[in-house]
Amino acid sequence: MDKHLDKIDSLNNRISKIELQKKNKNRVNIYVDDEFLFACSAEIIYRYGLKPGESIDISFIKEIIEQDNYIKCKNDALKLLEKSYKTEKQVYDKLFGKGYENKTIEKVVIFLKDYNFINDSKYADMYIKERIGVEGRNKIRCSLLQKGIDKSIISERLENMDSNTETEALVKIAENKYNQLVKRENDKRKLYKKLGDFLIRKGYSFEDVKHVVDKFINND
Repeated sequence: MDKHLDKIDSLNNRISKIELQKKNKNRVNIYVDDEFLFACSAEIIYRYGLKPGESIDISFIKEIIEQDNYIKCKNDALKLLEKSYKTEKQVYDKLFGKGYENKTIEKVVIFLKDYNFINDSKYADMYIKERIGVEGRNKIRCSLLQKGIDKSIISERLENMDSNTETEALVKIAENKYNQLVKRENDKRKLYKKLGDFLIRKGYSFEDVKHVVDKFINND
């Protein structure tokens, strides 16, 4: 792009042709004095009313390119969110990985938040609802932190989490694992440790795990 822009001072700075790209009808190629200068979204052409014969300067081109990058970045973000709901950090990281500049991504993120395409509080609620039946709050907290959710949002959501549902899930998971372990382990101390370690890894608190494991082992 830069080498094309460097040429513009030696040209008449007038658009000679605007043509639709063959492989992507949503993008156009801009020519100045019959030389290709840059490509951009067709939306930009309509927005600025560009047409052959009009003069164009470097500052205006850069403005167009910046707008075009924003449109492309926004479209990539929306396609990304079509597949699955994501956190702000996940969207940011994906767009950054595609080579967009920080200022462009930040502008797109503002758009996405304004129209509620991304909402970290909503994401946290959805994630907790999905995982509460298979994981404890410690593991859920860790996962949400890795996804970029703010600590205050996580703490608030976990405080509102249904403790009865979590406990019921813990008992069910413990029972299933216990029934597997007891078939091949007769030593109660080893059985206690294996079951306890498994439940801790699932994200349940030490106190809750001890209470449940004591119940299963003592009733054996």
